[in-house]
This record gives sequence, structure tokens and C-alpha cells, in this order.
Amino acid sequence: MVKNSFISIISQEKKKEENPGSVEFQVFNFTNKIRRLTSHLELHRKDYLSQRGLRKILGKRQRLLSYLSKKNGIRYKNLINQLDIRESQIR
Repeated sequence: MVKNSFISIISQEKKKEENPGSVEFQVFNFTNKIRRLTSHLELHRKDYLSQRGLRKILGKRQRLLSYLSKKNGIRYKNLINQLDIRESQIR
């Protein structure tokens, strides 16, 4: 389910960004992991280790997004719109 919805974005990212260490690529990978874990937790509500992993990934993504918003606001806005993520309330 998640893989099908992001195939076009993955192909766009690989064409634009060949650097897997870039902030955009890392945020993209964290977003895929978050969506996958969220769908897992809908079925397995008491999987507390997965909940902890989800919280850790959310924190990492939030730190990367705050870094990107401070360094380059235009790239931050484009990434937020492309991945359909809500904008951070605290910056």
C-alpha cells in the first residue's frame, strides 16, 4: 500500500537527488518508515517496542526538518508540500 503511493516520488527523488545523505532524502526515508510503522500499529496496538521506534524516528525527522527550515526555507516548504507533512508548530 505505502510502496505503491510513493513509487513516483522515489523516481523523482532519485533523478533529482543522487546523494543519499541529503536532508531531503533522509526525511523522505523517515517518512516512509513512519507510514509503514503507523499502519503496523493500527493492527498491533500493544506493540510497545514499535511505538518506541516510531517516536524515535519522529524525533529524528523533526530535528532534520527544523535544521532544513533554518538553513533553507524554500527547500523546507517544497519538501513539506511534496511529502504531505504538516508544518511544525515549534521552530
